[in-house]
Amino acid sequence: MRNNRKRNRWIIVLTTVVVLVVVNWAIWQKERHLAEGEVVYLELAPVDPRSLMQGDYMALNFALSNQIHSALHQSERDEDSLQARNGYVVVRLDEQRIAHFQRLDDGSSLRDDERRLRYRLRNGQVRFTTDAFFFQEGHGERYEPARYGQLRVNTKGEPLLVALYNAELTKLGESVK
Repeated sequence: MRNNRKRNRWIIVLTTVVVLVVVNWAIWQKERHLAEGEVVYLELAPVDPRSLMQGDYMALNFALSNQIHSALHQSERDEDSLQARNGYVVVRLDEQRIAHFQRLDDGSSLRDDERRLRYRLRNGQVRFTTDAFFFQEGHGERYEPARYGQLRVNTKGEPLLVALYNAELTKLGESVK
């Protein structure tokens, strides 16, 4: 009986250590991605105005998502294949680092100003990172002029949303003192 308790305690301690290591590794990977990822701006596309501001977040849609969706519909006539698929899109970065649709990735080599961005297709919707940007309660008006999402893209083409920017690429949400 005593050995069973001792063994169970060791199992609990070992499991806790493994969980903590895995969680901290994931956090470290995301922090590294944010710190070292390449800056890319994606233009925001209009969303349903009734859902633009709901509580403490802004619903997001990227213009690039609509272009990918159109390209997928042209290349795929089977609706079932458009329900859950992941892929890459090739974008061209202009001098301001704004991404412009070039083509769906076909494995061909990239030019110096081109990058691959990973996307996910879920229930017919193209997603890069998230479809919402959360902010502090009562600060919604600071984000109303949003026209671009700033992403950090790692070497695998995985994007993370960092911040929202206006048409002049000025970061939104910071209080002016």
